[in-house]
Amino acid sequence: MPGNLEPLDLGIQIPYHFRCPISLELMSDPVTVSTGQTYDRTSIESWIATGNTSCPVTRLPLSDFTLIPNHTLRRLIQEWCVANRSNGVERIPTPKQPADPISVRSLLSQASAITGTHVSVRSRAAAIRRLRGLARDSEKNRVLIAGHNAREILVRILFADVDAGIETSSSEVVSESLALLVMFHMTEVECESISSDPGRVGFMTRLLFDSSIENRVNAAALIEMVLTGSKSTDLKVIISGSGSVFEGVMDLLRSSVSSRRALKIGIKALFALCLVKQTRHLAISAGAPGTLIDRLAADFDRCDTERGLATVELLCRLPEGCAAFGEHALTVPLLVKTILRVSDRATEYAAGALLALCTAEERCRDEAAAAGLVTQLLLLVQSDCTERAKRKAQMLLKLLRDSWPDDTLVNSDEFGRSEVAPF
Repeated sequence: MPGNLEPLDLGIQIPYHFRCPISLELMSDPVTVSTGQTYDRTSIESWIATGNTSCPVTRLPLSDFTLIPNHTLRRLIQEWCVANRSNGVERIPTPKQPADPISVRSLLSQASAITGTHVSVRSRAAAIRRLRGLARDSEKNRVLIAGHNAREILVRILFADVDAGIETSSSEVVSESLALLVMFHMTEVECESISSDPGRVGFMTRLLFDSSIENRVNAAALIEMVLTGSKSTDLKVIISGSGSVFEGVMDLLRSSVSSRRALKIGIKALFALCLVKQTRHLAISAGAPGTLIDRLAADFDRCDTERGLATVELLCRLPEGCAAFGEHALTVPLLVKTILRVSDRATEYAAGALLALCTAEERCRDEAAAAGLVTQLLLLVQSDCTERAKRKAQMLLKLLRDSWPDDTLVNSDEFGRSEVAPF
């Protein structure tokens, strides 16, 4: 029962036929099964999902598992809720109906039809847009749509012109298919079918510079999905080996019109790109250090902060990365401030980045000490944080105390074994 109905036991009697026979709670989405009995959709779906094939009330076998919405009963329940509003009862919202397999198949067929035959570009885009709306409604709808081979169909639609050798810019069909595709989890085979094709990779990269901010965000989301879904290092290098892909992602992170979703996807994409160590130098050339510090100082939530700090630590493993971060006046104070403030992961990554910076430059050691790093480290080694974080903290303490030579820590086995956990 919704939380706002909890006080009903104190004096309001819910009509018997408004209660689900399974949960005994007020029904929000009543549906009728083949035996004529009505249940709340969530309850009867759970009953069927556990392997039951009979009606819970009559015990008669269900001739089929079609659930028919009982609109009349739902409206009566809504009217009852409105009538009892003064007692703290809120009207239940009209539920969105789940996707129908027949309509999903029809929409996918319309979306994949060849333009200029019996359908237009506009009708194809409208079909994909309708599928996108259904996918947004619920996880169940996404599973149903994906079960009809939607991902493969959408990949074909998205890269149709590229596969045909035609230079193309984004169109309504491309935009809609891209937006829908990134709502699903792609398999390794599907990811590698994209990452192994230079033409497809080039098209994804070009979309990062599209005039539509939504296309740019969705292109970054697809690039991140393909990178994380491909296991082959060689294929990852194909995607991250172009400076353009880093420039596109950095433009997304720098943009003053970037939404919260754009920033989240942008940092996910940058992190995935920087996990490919062969091409990290391209991120530095694209200005990632300065942008990361600027965004970390103002815009990220906890999870994005963790990814941002993990990316900082990865880039600090390159000498040019340490130099670039060291030039930003906020780098060291920000990293020191982060320790023990955000999460165990964030603390670990901040300590790792500081270890690299302080090893590389004496000036960074002075800045860290002035920012109160020693106190933070002493608290860290006594906390319940990860062992890797404590190990990095201990190494930092020794470095600040003894002023070890520049190459001692970065070349040590301990530093080499430090890991950035995947997200």
